Amino acid sequence: MKLPTFPQLVGEFRDWMRMFGLWRLLACLVALALLLVIELTVVPLEHPPLDSALLSWLGLVIPDGMGRVLIRVYKVSGIQFTGVLVMASLIYLAWKRWWNELRWLAVGTAGILLIVDRWLKPHFDRQRPDEKLVEVFGRSFPSGHAAGAVVFYFLMCSILVARYPQLRRPLYLGSALWVALIWLSTLYCRVHWPSDIVGGACVGFIWLSICAISLRFCATRQTGPSPEGSP
Repeated sequence: MKLPTFPQLVGEFRDWMRMFGLWRLLACLVALALLLVIELTVVPLEHPPLDSALLSWLGLVIPDGMGRVLIRVYKVSGIQFTGVLVMASLIYLAWKRWWNELRWLAVGTAGILLIVDRWLKPHFDRQRPDEKLVEVFGRSFPSGHAAGAVVFYFLMCSILVARYPQLRRPLYLGSALWVALIWLSTLYCRVHWPSDIVGGACVGFIWLSICAISLRFCATRQTGPSPEGSP
């Protein structure tokens, strides 16, 4: 197998950036800037006032019945259940022989786990809120629940919509509602500060953008221009 030359790599990177687009690049830069602002101004605080006030407010306004549902949602959306979903999705893609999609779903889901749990959380070393409603361990910032949900559900939407464009609206709407519910359950259970969710969403959006565009870029190298399916 002949390795690409440096000029070829530069050209491919330019093509990739052209596909990435200016607006997506600006959105990723805004997400990165927001992540840095939270790191500098909120993460160092032991009990950030706005975060604490939002958690207390949620505990007051959410009825007990809905709270029990949110606790169940949090437990269901944990890493074990999500791992089963990811594995089922990979098996489905292999069955369909969608090898490019399988590769980038694997890279996306494994990558966000490594980025958040192995790099960012140990770096920031933030403690979780007090009075958690479920037993949970580990560091708090950024939220792996928030980042992982963004990457897995919306990357899978991108894959399916490229093949079944008629499902675009229900897939993205359903995924957005489910991800929002996961975030709300995480806050209600007091396992993350609100700024953890924002930080996780920022990291997830940046990584999702890289993986979704890379998926489309590789697809164009194989079969020509692909349908517009990325988020």
